[in-house]
Amino acid sequence: MTDQPHITIKDLDASDRPRERLMAHGASALSTAELLAILIGGGTTEKTAVELMQEIMDSCDNRLVNLSRLTLSDLTSYKGIGEARALSIIAAAEIGRRRSEENMSDVRQFADAQTVYQYFRPKIQDLTHEQSWALLLNNNSRLIRCVLLSTGGLTETTVDPRLLFREACQANATCFILVHNHPSGSTRPSRFDNELTERLHRAAQTMCIHLIDHIIVTDGDYYSYAESGKL
Repeated sequence: MTDQPHITIKDLDASDRPRERLMAHGASALSTAELLAILIGGGTTEKTAVELMQEIMDSCDNRLVNLSRLTLSDLTSYKGIGEARALSIIAAAEIGRRRSEENMSDVRQFADAQTVYQYFRPKIQDLTHEQSWALLLNNNSRLIRCVLLSTGGLTETTVDPRLLFREACQANATCFILVHNHPSGSTRPSRFDNELTERLHRAAQTMCIHLIDHIIVTDGDYYSYAESGKL
């Protein structure tokens, strides 16, 4: 018995090839797997590029945010994805993240928690560990500087008040908003989060710098101490 011939993109009808479909109908007409197939350029002897990328997207629950979290090692574990193809996927994910970040790049006034959330979501949506940031503001809640305070583990990160208030004084900030992410997706404050908020609130009063809010952000939601009446 002879083996069945392997199917590649070249064997598909022209109307089913992603490049041809892109030229004929535009990028919006293509599925995510088809767009990614164009990036990697080809499949394997067993799967077309579209089938290969659909396999990877299926393993990511068909969510680009999950795809963007895959490391070089994760991607190259798929048969047919070598280092060059993996790097192309990682680069495309980073371009998408930067585009999202640009949408908020003109924001200079942080008058509410929703604006803070929209500003930070592109920064944190792909993180698998916690980070803490401070938005240093003037009297009109306009941004002077955004400072990364610490990078921690999966469930906790520490903030050194000395570093925070040194940065605030150097920037001549009169108020600030503390922001950190929860990679777990839960917006519920931990006991450590509550203790940190109280400690920084007391220290800020001593320094005559106003802590406007402490906001916990996730990929799809946020928690505001100020909106919850805890500040």
